[in-house]
Amino acid sequence: MIKFLSYSVLMIIFLSGCSPFGGNNLASKPVANGLTPKELYNQAEGKAKSGSLDQAIEQYEVLLSSYPSSKYAVQAKLDIAYNLFKRKKYNRAIIQLDDYISKYPSLPSTPYAYYLRGIVAEEKSSSILDKIITDSAQRDVQSARDAYAYYIELIDKFPNSKYSEDALKKLNNLKNTLARHEFYVAIYYAKTGSYIASINRAQFIIQNFSNSSSIPNSLHLMAYNYDQLNAAKLASDTRKVLSSSYPNYSKNYSID
Repeated sequence: MIKFLSYSVLMIIFLSGCSPFGGNNLASKPVANGLTPKELYNQAEGKAKSGSLDQAIEQYEVLLSSYPSSKYAVQAKLDIAYNLFKRKKYNRAIIQLDDYISKYPSLPSTPYAYYLRGIVAEEKSSSILDKIITDSAQRDVQSARDAYAYYIELIDKFPNSKYSEDALKKLNNLKNTLARHEFYVAIYYAKTGSYIASINRAQFIIQNFSNSSSIPNSLHLMAYNYDQLNAAKLASDTRKVLSSSYPNYSKNYSID
């Protein structure tokens, strides 16, 4: 009877594919098939270059699982993030980059991780129609705000990095996008008769987005709002600032 029970237990373990010591962990993990970290990495790179991005990501993950401490695994983390970005899986890419930055705050490749995170967030906020019909500033700009913050963090932490130089250039475009978004909100408030709220938005643009293309419009809108509030002195002072700072200004927006 004891032999029969022992045999039955062994058969159950065999048929279920489980180990009596906590499960068949080997079966649930990717297998390197005896390949070295370099060989696994080269295979993944080959798949990425051929356009098989999902397969490349899987191969990089095999490398991470099989050789988590190798130098190729460190690079694979960045490659996974980049390929997720190429596949337009923006949230997953940013999570991957956050993890990389947290684990490797001082590696020579870390500034690139910060830079790529900004690129991903910036791309996430764009649309193929932006250059034809729409304006990204008229949509939710949270991703643009994230990109702006990511680039600022990169510049603060690695001011001498080559990636920081390019990030500085990208900040100007993002600054204009964020300022335009605030201006659209200010126009909305003016149209609905919320003149003080509109003035506050215009002031926010002037104070937080210096040299942005929306500043002259913001000054003009402030003067309009002061007119509606019968604040003639404030309206006059605002127009003086506008004319002295932007003598060639011409109104290019509508409140009607």
